Amino acid sequence: MRTKLHVKKGDKVVVISGESKGQKGRVLEVIAEKQRAIVEGVNMVSKHTKPNAANPQGGIVKKEAPVHVSNLMLVDPTSDKPTRIGRKLNDDGKLVRYSKKSGEEIK
Repeated sequence: MRTKLHVKKGDKVVVISGESKGQKGRVLEVIAEKQRAIVEGVNMVSKHTKPNAANPQGGIVKKEAPVHVSNLMLVDPTSDKPTRIGRKLNDDGKLVRYSKKSGEEIK
């Protein structure tokens, strides 16, 4: 069974621990099997690449490395501050995520 994570692709998150602590960004990709996420502009690493069709010159490319989801916290849509999330049934009977700080539903 796959584990349910509190972050999804497209969420705005803040890093709460580690080298990139305090940085905010959007989730580009979630790797559920490894419980990691790639966040835009966070945990940048230098990758050495050989010349190829996409990059004929080769050289050093900066790119985002995955961050463990336990080090990420969702940003509240109303106050723009970190918040925990909960899950509840909405009017249609669907399970939706909501912000514990403001009670606002997270799209």
